Amino acid sequence: MNNLTTPIEIARPAIIEFGSGLVSATGRWARARGLNRTLVVADAFNAARVDLLDLPGEVVVFGEVKPEPDLPNLEKVLALAGQVKPDLVVGFGGGSAMDLAKLVAVLPGSGQSFMEVVGPEKVHGRRVALFQVPTTSGTGSEGGTRALVTDPATQNKAAVQSRHMLADIAVVDPDLTLTVPPAVTAATGVDAMAHCVEAFTSRKAHPLIDLYALEGIRLVGRFLKRAVRDGADSEARAGLALASMYGGFCLGPVNTTAGHAVAYPLGTRHHIPHGHACALVFPHTLAFNAPVVAEKTELVLQALGLPASADERTVRDATFGFCADLGIEMRLSKLGVPDSDFETMAQEAHAIRRLLDNNPRDLSQAQILTMYRAAA
Repeated sequence: MNNLTTPIEIARPAIIEFGSGLVSATGRWARARGLNRTLVVADAFNAARVDLLDLPGEVVVFGEVKPEPDLPNLEKVLALAGQVKPDLVVGFGGGSAMDLAKLVAVLPGSGQSFMEVVGPEKVHGRRVALFQVPTTSGTGSEGGTRALVTDPATQNKAAVQSRHMLADIAVVDPDLTLTVPPAVTAATGVDAMAHCVEAFTSRKAHPLIDLYALEGIRLVGRFLKRAVRDGADSEARAGLALASMYGGFCLGPVNTTAGHAVAYPLGTRHHIPHGHACALVFPHTLAFNAPVVAEKTELVLQALGLPASADERTVRDATFGFCADLGIEMRLSKLGVPDSDFETMAQEAHAIRRLLDNNPRDLSQAQILTMYRAAA
């Protein structure tokens, strides 16, 4: 783990509008910047409420974002962008919509294909404005520089990281999340928590990021159960929106670790929503890492409102209970994931070195297989 003398760079949107009722600030900023031709990238639900953005001029909506976007989904929106030639791209939705919006803002007309920009800082530049408007509290993608797309050929997620994909403006209006159902609220909230926990316990952890990470965990511990129980609790929704954004700040300079690596095959192979997948593996990866990050593990449990401990069994049981109490199904067998697929999943997860190399404790393929079996 890094100390105060270790160099680090944190990139955030130049302007962040945060607060209830601010969604129309998107249009206000578009007018102020003279932007009149917009492509909004959204899922079907949010495509039906684009008017909330109050955008000026010509507005074209791509409303077919998948929950786990793949290359064909990306290619379809890129084709539309090539026709529209927008001067503004707006990501309006969850992490999937915002991730695709990032790529739509940098790829058309660049001469670069998606596969040519996979990896860190390979994007040449950006010619259009990019605004991000999250409608869930989980990914924190509005504040980050990464985009993930699934390659159907390999069933793996390909990650692009570029400072050119950082939003010019993020408009975070917690009121947009008031309609999110309890199950989605729970899963996305755990995703935000996982970003913070994994960054906090990473080999690359840094005091500058620890500030955001620990506060993000505290916000989830304080507000997630409230928002699941009462979706109209505006204070709880605002707390989760802030936790999500803080989690996004953690991803750029530090990133996630084993939790996300072990979770990814559940999404790519079995289409379990990403936040739910993170919840399924969270107790197992946090407990596995506890012996080598004991003090930080205790702080994580305290931030969640649980008794402080670094004992592996205690950590696993306490965090399993935290997720289960949110109404999250915590057994793979109940979700149709066959144990015959565990070995292939473990092999795929173990190959995600960009994340596993950040983990504070070395994790073998056999140990990942043990985690899947424990979650069965």
